[in-house]
Amino acid sequence: MLSKKIQIAIALAAIAGLGGCATTSSDIEDLRNEINQANETAQSASANADAAKIEAAEARRIAEEARIGAIEANEKIDTMFKKSMYK
Repeated sequence: MLSKKIQIAIALAAIAGLGGCATTSSDIEDLRNEINQANETAQSASANADAAKIEAAEARRIAEEARIGAIEANEKIDTMFKKSMYK
């Protein structure tokens, strides 16, 4: 999840950048809307990152299972080869 510090920094940057020229209530309202939109974008990005972490963990688990299966298959093949050599 996107940290609160980053969300606050985005909001403060928007206020600092646009707040100096916000002289009317509509300017301030526009600024609030932009801040809210930035926060929504940040939250969406955070949710996407969380989903990507979950998918990566699942891929890692599947890869580990495949690695173990390959090791076991190689051991069986080695054993069969050694047995065939002694015949």
